[in-house]
Amino acid sequence: GPREREQRVAIEQAIAPIWEANHVWLILVLVILFVAFPGAFADISTWLFVPILLLVFGIVIRGAAFTFRAYDVHTDRVQRRWGRIFSAASVLAPLMLGVVVGALARGDAAPGGKGWFSWVSPFPLVTGGFAAALFAFLAAVYLTVETADALREDFRRQALWAGVAVFALAVATAATSAVEAPLVFEGLTHRWFSLPLQGATAVAAIGAFAALFARRYRVARMAAAAQVSLIVTGWAASQYPFLLVPDHTIASAAAPRITLVLLLGALAAGAVVLAPALWLLFRVFKGRAPIATASRHGEAERTRT
Repeated sequence: GPREREQRVAIEQAIAPIWEANHVWLILVLVILFVAFPGAFADISTWLFVPILLLVFGIVIRGAAFTFRAYDVHTDRVQRRWGRIFSAASVLAPLMLGVVVGALARGDAAPGGKGWFSWVSPFPLVTGGFAAALFAFLAAVYLTVETADALREDFRRQALWAGVAVFALAVATAATSAVEAPLVFEGLTHRWFSLPLQGATAVAAIGAFAALFARRYRVARMAAAAQVSLIVTGWAASQYPFLLVPDHTIASAAAPRITLVLLLGALAAGAVVLAPALWLLFRVFKGRAPIATASRHGEAERTRT
């Protein structure tokens, strides 16, 4: 659109101050899985090696492209090149993350495995698309809070279209799970929590859409975050007590009790340092006024600098 340069500036300003902090969660999840559930970690990293490798590749290339875009020559051709690489990697990473989730629910990482490319199947691939759409939806909704004026309207429209994609891919994911991941489908439709969970997710989704239409952006952000949190909760609850379908339960995959106790102690001690540091980080860098439309290229460049 006519404000693509300003949109990129806004995205860069939104990402840059907290870029490395987001990687804390990725490292934390991997360490917890490795320490607390070593057998599951071994099976996942073995039988889902290819999508995990592509996921890591996307994360690394995304970070590298973002950094090179900031420090390379600021000509349109160079910036466009790094922008394309960043965009492609930003699609690849959530797509592969969703594929891994779908493969776990389908049983592709069970002991013995089904082969390195068993994840190339409708349910994992559709789940990957669903995850990518959720990422896009969250990003657009959050950017409506961090921008103003015409930029805010741009991201509002993108959030609405991404929300439509989320709905369509959610239906497709549910349909393919009935065939390829019956345990998850059963959990989402026939357990005692199924109806309340689906109802709460629907309320959050409708609330996010209604808030976007009403231009209540902070309400939309809270509703979108609740929607995605409920979707993730639904996935975990639907395959409970299995960590890896159909053989590894949470209990059978767990490390010895002393290891789990020490891990919980380390997490509690780390939270004492991490939580205030993250609060301060967001308070300093996210407490400023929303980014308004830059009417000229020079203004956009000065804003980015």
